[in-house]
Amino acid sequence: MLLHAIDTGTGPSVVLLLHGMMGSSESWRRVIPALAANGHRVVALDLPGHGLSERDPQLTIERAAASVVETVRHLAPGRPLAAIGHSYGATVLAASAEMLQPELSVYVDAVLSLTGGHDRAALTAQYARDRRARLSPEDLLRSRPFYSAQDAEVEARAAALFDPATTASISCDTDHSWLPECGSIVVRAEPSAWVSDDDARRFAANGADVRSIPGAAHTIWYSHFDAFTASLPELFDPPPPHALS
Repeated sequence: MLLHAIDTGTGPSVVLLLHGMMGSSESWRRVIPALAANGHRVVALDLPGHGLSERDPQLTIERAAASVVETVRHLAPGRPLAAIGHSYGATVLAASAEMLQPELSVYVDAVLSLTGGHDRAALTAQYARDRRARLSPEDLLRSRPFYSAQDAEVEARAAALFDPATTASISCDTDHSWLPECGSIVVRAEPSAWVSDDDARRFAANGADVRSIPGAAHTIWYSHFDAFTASLPELFDPPPPHALS
């Protein structure tokens, strides 16, 4: 399945962005221009059942990962690649990393595990309730005061496009867990409801560089945009000027 993409920037390297559950490629609206301004081409995808991508009521994490890989190879074959995944998107990134072989993987506030065996109908109904709770920008602003008005509109629009059955399907399969690969980066909120101190130590023991942002929300760049970009100088620092000859 080819996924819908926001594809912008003209740099020689590609930064792939994978949003969290019930988000969309628009969730990265402030991150995309910051990366493009640093000379990167940016490809932000709508994961299956999100945004303008197709629905798949039989989705598995492997199928989601395969769709990401297919889309990246279609849009940017052979280009040097970095990837940032948030929460559910980080899980999809972990599942696709062996196929994508990114030069740099960044996992944002994600424990990188997936508990399977859920009842399909019950989980679909729960996600449908969660979706309804996010449809009002005004309600989102009240529950997430760190959102701007535009953030709330973007996330309400993403909720309206979210398909509960597609995402519920991935949790009806078996359990999965991943470790961030050696040399990857984990950015987490501190404290984090998703990445505990024990998780952080486990990730670091596998060679990941764990970076924490005190006081941040789960969607770190919404609440702490400057701290988020500062935590990733590999991607957000301006390229050095060419040396004078």
